[in-house]
Amino acid sequence: MGYFNCIALAFLMALSLPSINVGQAARHLQQLPPMPTLPTATLPPFPFILNTPQPTIPTMPRPGALPPLPTMPALPSLPSVPRATLPPLPSMPSIPTAIPSIPFLSPPPSPSPSTP
Repeated sequence: MGYFNCIALAFLMALSLPSINVGQAARHLQQLPPMPTLPTATLPPFPFILNTPQPTIPTMPRPGALPPLPTMPALPSLPSVPRATLPPLPSMPSIPTAIPSIPFLSPPPSPSPSTP
């Protein structure tokens, strides 16, 4: 149990140290003077071509106009393989269903009252 507490404490410390550093870095960035604005670049206008050539799209055949698939040739019949016969399985011994009685030891005889 003590080993688990040590591991848990080490895990908690490992998670807290980076968050402290991140917090300090964020505070440092907030205290810096503002950055100067950068000039924005102006892009030239995109060239526009009026007469762009259009690609020709080939016509696709209709589904009913496709030629039929060729028929498969008949497969030759396979030769018959002789069947293997297995020997009969040995008979399993029957499992007894009745629970045998456990012999109990008789209690020791009670001491007889001695009369003086």
